[in-house]
Amino acid sequence: MTTIKGPYYADVVVPCFNEEEALPETAPVILDFFRTLVADRSNRLTGFRLILVNDGSSDGTWSLIERLCAANPEVEGVMLSRNFGHQSAMLAGLTIADADVILTMDADLQDDIEAVRGMISAYEDGAHLALGVRNDRSSDGRGKSGSANAYYRLLSALGIRIIENHADFRLMSRTALAALLQYREVNLFLRGLIPTLGFPVTLVPYARKPRTAGETKYTLRKMLRLALDGITSFTVMPLRIIAATGAVIFLGTILASLFFLYVYFAHSSDIVPGWASTVLPMLFLGGVQLLSIGVLGEYVGKIYLETKRRPRFIIQETTSEALDANVRAEIEKAEAA
Repeated sequence: MTTIKGPYYADVVVPCFNEEEALPETAPVILDFFRTLVADRSNRLTGFRLILVNDGSSDGTWSLIERLCAANPEVEGVMLSRNFGHQSAMLAGLTIADADVILTMDADLQDDIEAVRGMISAYEDGAHLALGVRNDRSSDGRGKSGSANAYYRLLSALGIRIIENHADFRLMSRTALAALLQYREVNLFLRGLIPTLGFPVTLVPYARKPRTAGETKYTLRKMLRLALDGITSFTVMPLRIIAATGAVIFLGTILASLFFLYVYFAHSSDIVPGWASTVLPMLFLGGVQLLSIGVLGEYVGKIYLETKRRPRFIIQETTSEALDANVRAEIEKAEAA
């Protein structure tokens, strides 16, 4: 890997959804940390910009972002026209970022910001991707930790490459970001796309902290949706499982038919009308068919969303002319495509 010898600039992208309680505490921490990092002569970081993306918040998050921008020259804000979701909000910030190195993190700062030092060091050593990885899940509780481990095992069994215990706390080089932005799908699962880029990756372990203010915005429904996107966006294995299940059931049906014919001719006097062997296979096959239709519907729904080519996010306004120029450039690029 080629080491970084010259100075470089960083963009820090932070999606925000109803973070009115958390931002007053976490934004100063982020600013102080990166100011200290810039002043530290042991690295080559010469400056940074904090891009706060308001993902259609219903509280005072945008007003707070505007005040932060007015008080801190390093802060710039992006307001989406509505709530597009965490992944789309993060992509919006990534799309208009133009620094040498780009970092993404959540507004609650549960991911230890000190791990950024390791990411910066990895970048200067030549890594295009430095991914924050939780070193344990003890703070999640037994249920959430167990379900996460089961999910990672399921992804592995389906042949999906993903970095275990990595969420959206990462550093990307400008080259890696340019490659990521070539992916145009609507159904975003960024943590699954990252390993497909093929660039050198460094894993940076850290311990996750408890949330200091506000409540998590990732409800059970959103987590299940994200988990399903992670499966259906990267493999057709569920469809192949359906085909294999159909083949097994077909063979089983032939064997059952032979058995029922034997019983009918050999023990016809013992057969009771409404025999369970008639009902149970029907219930079983009906359940399999409904499940199969559901899986097929999920894939068809994704195809439907992709073919419409609707925008993955819409930027309503920004707090700087520089960001406005970047937004216009991205719109022109999308129209040309």
